[in-house]
Amino acid sequence: MRTVLIANRSEIAVRIIRACAERGIRTVAVYADADAEAPHVLLADEAYALEGDSPAETYLDQRKLLEIARRAEATDVHPGYGFLAESADFARAVIAAGLRWIGPSPETIEALGDKIRAREIARAAGAPLAPGTDGPLEDAAQARAFAEEYGLPIIIKAAHGGGGRGMRVVREVDEVGEAFEAAAREARGAFGRGECFVERFLERPRHVEAQVVADAAGGVVVLGTRDCSLQRRNQKLVEEAPAPFLTEEQRRTLEEAAAAIFREAGYVNAGTCEFLVGADGLISFLEVNTRIQVEHPITEEAYGVDLVGLQLDVAAGEPLPFDEAPAPRGHAIEFRINAEDPGRGFLPAGGAVRALALGGGPGVRVDAGVGPGTTVAGEFDSLLAKLVVTAPTRRQALARARTVLREAAVDGVATTLPFHRAVLARPEFAAEEAEGFGVHTTWIEETLTPDLEPDGGYAAPRFADPWGEDGGSSGPAGVAAAVEVEGRRLRVRLPETALAALGEGLGRHLAAAPGGRGASGGSAGSGASAGAGGSGGADSGEGAADGAGGVVVEAPLAGSLVRWVAEDGAQVAEGERLAVLEAMKTEMPVEAPGAGVFHRAELEPGAKVAAGTQLGRITG
Repeated sequence: MRTVLIANRSEIAVRIIRACAERGIRTVAVYADADAEAPHVLLADEAYALEGDSPAETYLDQRKLLEIARRAEATDVHPGYGFLAESADFARAVIAAGLRWIGPSPETIEALGDKIRAREIARAAGAPLAPGTDGPLEDAAQARAFAEEYGLPIIIKAAHGGGGRGMRVVREVDEVGEAFEAAAREARGAFGRGECFVERFLERPRHVEAQVVADAAGGVVVLGTRDCSLQRRNQKLVEEAPAPFLTEEQRRTLEEAAAAIFREAGYVNAGTCEFLVGADGLISFLEVNTRIQVEHPITEEAYGVDLVGLQLDVAAGEPLPFDEAPAPRGHAIEFRINAEDPGRGFLPAGGAVRALALGGGPGVRVDAGVGPGTTVAGEFDSLLAKLVVTAPTRRQALARARTVLREAAVDGVATTLPFHRAVLARPEFAAEEAEGFGVHTTWIEETLTPDLEPDGGYAAPRFADPWGEDGGSSGPAGVAAAVEVEGRRLRVRLPETALAALGEGLGRHLAAAPGGRGASGGSAGSGASAGAGGSGGADSGEGAADGAGGVVVEAPLAGSLVRWVAEDGAQVAEGERLAVLEAMKTEMPVEAPGAGVFHRAELEPGAKVAAGTQLGRITG
């Protein structure tokens, strides 16, 4: 293992770079246009441009990734999580190109990535299971038939993929059709395949998972449990390890079932077995994630292991360094710092991160994928950083977390920091006894969200301008800058004489442009950038008087138009859904800010929109 290509971005790419550096392994980063200045690009030994903006033309483009691997003389590929991490086709292509795949075999990914086959493996391993369909459904009618036979609620899930994408919980029969279509559409966008299946949904369950590592010699070790019940839209926000308030019997059932499933599947490398634990104590297998998890740091901190390092070592053919899991050395809690405004329904919030301070001190770890000056692009996930707090006991970890989160701040974009502070203040989460622990997978939407206030603190003046008054820094030798040469990223220092000549030429070009403006429409030298965004508005859509007795419907965030819901010229009521937007891999409804006749803007599905883009008008 000499050179690892990291087929990913942001904080997980940084984490892999650090694990490789400890082993003397060279790293190669790749980046979309929006990520050109991201930390993972700057920290890798080499970086190559993927030349594009969307996931499909960058981190999901297998041809580009393999070509860069060839050019960079990579020996191995680490996929991280998300994107192609659970793609058996990509794993096969990597191996066919003569490279080592850092993860389970393509056959294992295929078997466990297919949620139907995963259920069959779990059943063969003797794992507990809730009722579900035996295969992918052909249409929404079959989903409705299942609901009518087994009862509600049900959960519709993408058969391929994970991470909460392509998943819908349905509690009313009349909502099954729309939910099925939305889940299938989201699955196609995230994983390229839209097949879905259905299971009975355990009401108000906890989400508990077991971390597993396995080597090629047949060694399988379960490194404890994690509780990931604090979710919104099936996306985790707070996780902790070990999972609190489980009985010894429940813990043993979870760990033994996870180990049995991994042995049955012939799994090699790191992976996670996820379960639901009902309010009545019933346990049901959920899925296997055939990759490293976002929340892996809490297992690392609680059990004193290096999971990413173990991935590298096992892939290189080394045996596990232990025959059984070490005892936990403390309690760890992870807080995902996302670019979302929790007080506005977790509305994604793009923009530029001007500065961030996420605390420090004993037992505090920050895994960040952004730094000062990083632009948060709407095309990718909203995760900015992970704040991990560890202490000898859960009670001490909660106390330490309150201190750290009280000090934490991000300048430039709205974040989930106010949400995390609110969670720590709730007795349902901070309970010291099992009887008082009341969080579950829908607790955020049902209980906490109505009490959350919009994040008004992200533009706080506590930070100085990280770039200085002139937007950059220079020394006697000039200014350091990044350039691309045939797609490969290089850092060069430009002499002041070259900068002066460049500035004069740019000034003449801008002056000659119509109206003395550049192509972007901003005035010369203004430094303004379109679509920098911000949280703005709410997920119900924004409305503003148009001066003619009507209301303009504006996009509440930057993203793309998925589909129109209301017909052009339709009579709509206030709150009625007009359209669906997608931003940061999440679908967001746009609802009517008032009643009247809706007149669509001339936008086709797939069109990119900035925050504030006019989507239509409502007239009386």
